[in-house]
Formats: sequence, structure tokens, C-alpha cells
Amino acid sequence: MFNPQLIAFVYVADCGSFTKAAEKLFISPTAVMKQINSLEKHFDLKLFVRTTRGVRLTPAGEVIYKDARFLFDYSRKSIEQARSAMREEHKTFRIGTSLLNPARRFMDLWFQVNADFPSYKIHLVPFEDNHEGILAEISQLGVKFDFLVGVCDSKTWLNRCNMLMLGRYKKMVAVSREHRLAKKSGLEISDLYGETLMMVAEGDSGLNDFMRNDLKRNHPQIHIEDTPHFYDVSVFNRCAETKNVLLTLECWQEVHPALVTIPVNWKYSIPYGLLYSLTPTADVRKFVDTVQKVIA
Repeated sequence: MFNPQLIAFVYVADCGSFTKAAEKLFISPTAVMKQINSLEKHFDLKLFVRTTRGVRLTPAGEVIYKDARFLFDYSRKSIEQARSAMREEHKTFRIGTSLLNPARRFMDLWFQVNADFPSYKIHLVPFEDNHEGILAEISQLGVKFDFLVGVCDSKTWLNRCNMLMLGRYKKMVAVSREHRLAKKSGLEISDLYGETLMMVAEGDSGLNDFMRNDLKRNHPQIHIEDTPHFYDVSVFNRCAETKNVLLTLECWQEVHPALVTIPVNWKYSIPYGLLYSLTPTADVRKFVDTVQKVIA
């Protein structure tokens, strides 16, 4: 409901730092500074005193900050009242869906339990699998959408949402259709010797870190190339445009038409589940409990 520049202004004031505000907003410090500069130009006011230790509000900035906070609180209450009115008229579960986290698995669950939710409707909310913005999307669970079903062993994801585990997906590999391995129906780990295997960088997934260490220790003939912690289409594009091998999942076999996904004779897999807010509403909690009984 607000100009993003005003939101950035409040975050900077609260944090006392462009860098800290950028971390909370999931954008770059440069982008935050540009927004503040633009806001000051628009108001024709100096809102912050910049120092080497951070920033602090000017007297004019303090006035704007106080009124902005009032507007935010008033807006939040207005939105809550509007959502309450909407829920009274139509009860809706909003389901996040993207290329790598499609809503299909959620719909499978829905048709198993929808008899317990006769007055509810389903509304799909698309979002982008952008590795730079995905954390902001996950943080929107409970705000932008109520659920999404996704692969999740990410520490940073699980700090931002709850997950009801639904199962596991096998880890596989993808190669371009011109790759020497593309015509094979299955691989041994030794088939990857001499190849460059693309997989997520260390530090965010315990399972991927375990796999990486196992490969390095027992199969040093495989060269490992780091990808961002979260895949997006750019990662699949790089695999398609190079002769590299991409660590992928059985559920992502149709993501990129120029790639072939091949099973490997190993036991690596990763959990997927129903993701929802850390502070779920009563109806979201009821849905999770109902699904849990069904899958048990």
C-alpha cells in the first residue's frame, strides 16, 4: 500500500544503517541508498545525517518517521479488517506456485482432504524462483500466500517458515542433450569421473553438505562447481549452455527442455513438504493437522 521508498526509509531509521536495512529488505545497500536519495529529493528534505558509524534521523526525518509509523499501523489494521471481511464472505487458501515449486502436489493433498473444508476455495499465487529474491517470497508465507509445497533442507528457509514433511525426492543429474551421458538411462557415480558437477554452495543444506563431503572424499575425480544456495532458471540455463552436469531432482525433470535428467545409482535424496507461516492462522493450522492425519 506504500511507496517502497517510504518503507526503505523506516527500515533505515530502525536499523541505523543502510546495510542492515538492505539485509532485512533482501535488496542491495546501493538500492536502499538510491531509494532514500530519491525520497529526499521528492520531499526536498534531508532526512538522515550520514556518518561513518551509520545514519540518524534529522529533525525533519523524525517528523516523517513518526507519521510513517502511524500510517503503517493504520494500514495494517485496515488490511486485517479487509481480510477478515473477505474470509467471512469467502474462505480461501492461497497457494504459492512457481516453476520449481508447482502447486500440483498441493492439489493432490487438497483433493484428499477438501471434504473437511467445504466452504473453502483455492487461489493460486504465482511467484518467481529468483535466487536473489526467494527468501523474500518465503517470508511472505501467511501474507502473500498460505501454503506452498517445496523441496526444503535449507536452514535459511526453515528459519522463515514451518514445514510438514510429505516425502523425499531422489537426487538425479541433468545434462544437455548433446552431452556424452545424455543417452544413458542410468548412471554409476564413476560415470561422473572427469565431469564438473554443479551443486549448491556449502553452508545452507546439511544434506547437500554431506553429499559434497562424501563425493570429495570418495570420488575426488569429480570436480564440483558451486551454484547459488537456491536454484533458479539461470542455473539450469548454465548447465544447458555448458558441458557441465547439474545435480537436480526427480521432480524437476521437465524444468528445462534442453536438458536430460538421468537417475544415478546412489542413495542421495532430499525432503519436500508443505510450507506455511511460523505463526499460522487457525484455519491454516487445521489444514496442516488434517493433512498430517491423512499422510500418517
